[in-house]
Amino acid sequence: MTSVVIIGAGHAAAEAVSSLKKHDFAGEIVLIGDEDILPYQRPPLSKKYFTGEIGADHLFIKGPATYEAAGVIQKLGRTAVSIERDNKQVVLEDGERVAYDKLILAIGTRPRPLPVEGSDLPQIHYLRTKQDVDQIRAAIKPDSDLLIVGAGYIGLEVAASAIKQGVRVVVLEAMDRVLQRVTSPAISDFYEKIHQQAGVNIRLETALVKFEATVDGAQAVLANGETLAFDCAVVGIGVLPNSELAAEAGLPCDNGIVVDEFTMTADPDIYAIGDCCNHPSFIYNRRLRLESVPNAMGQAKTAAASICGDDIAYDEVPWFWSDQYDIKLQTVGLCQGYDQMIVRGQPADRKFAVFYLREGRLIAVDAINSPAEFMISKKLVAAGATPDTQALADPQVSMKSFVSN
Repeated sequence: MTSVVIIGAGHAAAEAVSSLKKHDFAGEIVLIGDEDILPYQRPPLSKKYFTGEIGADHLFIKGPATYEAAGVIQKLGRTAVSIERDNKQVVLEDGERVAYDKLILAIGTRPRPLPVEGSDLPQIHYLRTKQDVDQIRAAIKPDSDLLIVGAGYIGLEVAASAIKQGVRVVVLEAMDRVLQRVTSPAISDFYEKIHQQAGVNIRLETALVKFEATVDGAQAVLANGETLAFDCAVVGIGVLPNSELAAEAGLPCDNGIVVDEFTMTADPDIYAIGDCCNHPSFIYNRRLRLESVPNAMGQAKTAAASICGDDIAYDEVPWFWSDQYDIKLQTVGLCQGYDQMIVRGQPADRKFAVFYLREGRLIAVDAINSPAEFMISKKLVAAGATPDTQALADPQVSMKSFVSN
């Protein structure tokens, strides 16, 4: 009987299980995860789960009955420490060996550590797992001081969730604008103003030198000599792909585990999916490593199909989202390298879209509370559309007209 072993227990792993069963896979499925919990949603961790709007039961991607019905052998709370490709076995931390015919690596990422003195103080936290959020929530209360290092999506989402609970929030960012790594100045300016209006203290171009313990908590020492006292700090300065397991097994890795358009590694019996893998994009004509739930789920479907003998190349348009306050940002594509930017609508209305073009071709869109612009732009970016920019900037022109044209 053919066996598929999946290492990892996030969105990609859960979708891989579902997709294998949809393809009528009749073999054995083994799910290995280092957290002692079934696969759960990560996006709500910095939002509704952080604020307490939803409980832990609402995080699960699939209920226990789904895995039981599929006959999945669960090895949760277990860590895979090596892959023996010659005899096709995964070795767990306690020495147990799990044999596979096909192996799927859905091992995700880990937070990038902050390399400063004092970063090991108990008040310093990272946000990646449910347990991380539980610890942060236990450390803050109304009128406490929360320090956030990094003004990326995680940092700003945590800021929005915390300020709504009456927590005083300071965000430190070394760069000169928020979200600088992922979007344009127009979107950065919009979010900076939104957070400032909500009461978040955003400190740009501010370098952190070290953390220090104090009598009643901790403080951050800045490059200018200033100190900031806090009760809890959350560090959100990016992530690193968990590719070591693959690299130690001799598989090529370069900012993630290198795979082909079918999510297959250099070993035809090993696949890698989700945030941990580096895959080719025919849309952008380069290799990408994406930190995105839709990407993880799409690649899981591709891997399952390939294992079941149905090779369908993965080349979906990247898309992402972020919820902060009453603002939903939906992003299509990647804006790096744009040479023209078109704004449709008014940022002051908290409903607008920014279109990014390169040599006349639409490559990405940031849609703020603008679902029509988002949905239609997915088709336009996939098609390599070259829309009329004057019409694109006019909210009175229906987005549907760009598809029909």
